[in-house]
Amino acid sequence: MSFDATAPWYRALETIAFGGVLQRARVAFLSEIDTPRRVLIVGEGNGRFLCELLRCHPNIAVDCVDGSERMLELARRRVERQIPDRANRINFLHQDIASWSSPENQFDLIVTHFFLDCFPESRVVEIVAKLSRAVAANATWLLADFHIAAEGFARWRANLWLAAMYRFFRFTAGIEARELVDPSRSLLGERFSLARQHLFRNGMVKSELWRRNS
Repeated sequence: MSFDATAPWYRALETIAFGGVLQRARVAFLSEIDTPRRVLIVGEGNGRFLCELLRCHPNIAVDCVDGSERMLELARRRVERQIPDRANRINFLHQDIASWSSPENQFDLIVTHFFLDCFPESRVVEIVAKLSRAVAANATWLLADFHIAAEGFARWRANLWLAAMYRFFRFTAGIEARELVDPSRSLLGERFSLARQHLFRNGMVKSELWRRNS
């Protein structure tokens, strides 16, 4: 899986489809978390969340893992252009999550925005378990993703949008998933509890803050 082909156009595609909703979901809880010491971001994309994180918490250390070399380069350039004095706080890692080596008990904040939705359920279980081994006690997990309403027109619309997006990104990026998987059960199984949730665009997009139970 790689978003190299869509990297130059991803911001425009996102804006056309969703306006500023996805970015609002990404940053929804930045002001509500304690200042982390070490952060792991998986699937950051072009660096828009990363820059906001560093503005809010300028002294953190960040490992940024992404399977797309072009996305990582866009993120690096964005940081160097917007907040160059904090560029040395980031370790950019061009690695697929399957090959990334998980250090144990290192990170007190994990961020997976619009990442887990790229995988089928079996892989989501594996990835959540792998990332959970890397967190310190009482860690926080920020997750923004798509969401399907329980019923009515909002559910029908979400299913229609998601079917189109999955077809597009299976072709352009080689994502594994064919439908949206809710990672909540996997997070609960790794001793995380949902602390807060915001819904956007009539419930089609969600932002969640999870905390690890000590």
